[in-house]
Amino acid sequence: MARAQTGKFVEMAQQIERDLHVIRDLIRHPLNAEFARGNLTGPQKAAMRALVCSGGMSLKELSGHLGLAHSTVSGIVDRLEKRGMVERRQSDEDRRFTRIVVTRPVQKFVRETMPKLLVHPLAQALARATPRDRKAIVEGIHALRRFLGDDNPRTGS
Repeated sequence: MARAQTGKFVEMAQQIERDLHVIRDLIRHPLNAEFARGNLTGPQKAAMRALVCSGGMSLKELSGHLGLAHSTVSGIVDRLEKRGMVERRQSDEDRRFTRIVVTRPVQKFVRETMPKLLVHPLAQALARATPRDRKAIVEGIHALRRFLGDDNPRTGS
């Protein structure tokens, strides 16, 4: 392939990457705005993400996961607990140990509200598009996935 042609593809790929980044940001904007209302620090967000994804952890596990000192993570958990976002529960297997888990309101937010916040901007955009544009969008996304190596883009995630 000629050098000029390769350069053209690199430029196109860079523009696609920039566009995908902007699209990702636009889709996540409502969710990020909701998170911003929570006024969580970076370490608190990281702790919440780990706890939501894992279903709960011991303080030792959370410290290891975050790469922070036990005392630092203990303080983070204390502040999240005061805000009603996490709670400490005694382990059913060994009552000497506690697990830190997210509270029911947080679980409900993750299960019900987050998916709506992520899908809503995309659904609104598709509603504004013409049927022809919607078809072109879907076909273009599927084609890109296929060329990137996804054999079955209609069933892949």
